[in-house]
Amino acid sequence: MIKLITIIGARPQIIKAAALSRAINTKFNNDITEIIVHTGQHYDENMSGVFFDELGIPKPKYNLNIGSGGHGKQTAAMITGIEEILLLEKPNAIILYGDTNSTLAGAIAASKIHVPVVHVEAGLRSFNKAMPEEVNRIMADHISTLLFTPTKTGFNNLLNEGFKQANSAPYTVNNPKIYHCGDVMYDNSIYYSNISDQKSDIIQALQLQKNKFILATIHRNNNTDEPIRLNALFNALNTLSKTNSIKIVLPLHPRTSKLLEKNLSSSLLNEIKLNTNFIITEPAGFLEMIALEKNCLMVMTDSGGVQKEAFYFKKPCAILRPETEWVELVECGAALICDANEEKIITAFNHFTSTENLNYPQFYGDGKASEFICEEIIKHLA
Repeated sequence: MIKLITIIGARPQIIKAAALSRAINTKFNNDITEIIVHTGQHYDENMSGVFFDELGIPKPKYNLNIGSGGHGKQTAAMITGIEEILLLEKPNAIILYGDTNSTLAGAIAASKIHVPVVHVEAGLRSFNKAMPEEVNRIMADHISTLLFTPTKTGFNNLLNEGFKQANSAPYTVNNPKIYHCGDVMYDNSIYYSNISDQKSDIIQALQLQKNKFILATIHRNNNTDEPIRLNALFNALNTLSKTNSIKIVLPLHPRTSKLLEKNLSSSLLNEIKLNTNFIITEPAGFLEMIALEKNCLMVMTDSGGVQKEAFYFKKPCAILRPETEWVELVECGAALICDANEEKIITAFNHFTSTENLNYPQFYGDGKASEFICEEIIKHLA
């Protein structure tokens, strides 16, 4: 029996972990036992705790309750806590997702005591090392034993960084194996789509009509913490709403909520409060987000995960960042990079509402990436 330690610390990682946990519980429970460790990096009951019940995944055996803080302090505390758990549990491998400080801490803790690292969502690059996430994902990749990338672009990025496609087993940190396996989030979107239809009533609750609203999310530090950028984003959304008589639905991230009064101009904030078509809601659960994504006209987001989910449900996307790791979305025309530029955001809206037959190629696999990952772990890390 293979013992795996799964590290999660933020809401997107809980969702990604759900795919692998489901595969383990339904098809590989005689081969793999999984222990979930929540670092508490972004713990908020609305943003995190409720997800375990909603997605039907095991509750964490350990919660480090790290909380927010500076990168160094937060990551150091995680490394200490994760190392203690690894020494106690003695797993065959540690599973890491994405690019958060929890990912980096898990990679460092495991590598120092020679626990093999499995990195899911390996190879993604924005080529902007000013982003903490870019540094985290690069460092995690280069101390991993098995690297599972969701896209061909990610696979090529690893080759360009010196990883070898032809490495032979046994695989180690010095002789890693790279895979283009598809996206576990695509697995989830397929699985939870019907469940969302049955369990989520957010469309009815917000009195929304199909293809008559824009779904927006804003949470990245460089957008929420910089008043000029935050005002530009909210002004663009407010202008779109008023000019086109279209509803804006914005499930508000806790960090964004705390900074609205501080960083948004009082006049713009008052305008938004008076705009009945600008709907600011509590953070949405994953099933609610799927319902919103499936029913919206288009998505405007600074979230990497939401960019992809828009694509899964064939919705165009305006990316509220200066770059994206998911370059294939832009290359195929399903997304446009707008940054916090009002003119580009409005132009993207006009472009997508006047363009027919957008292309949504099958970039992200066949919906069985999680099963493939489990099979390779069993084959090489037993």
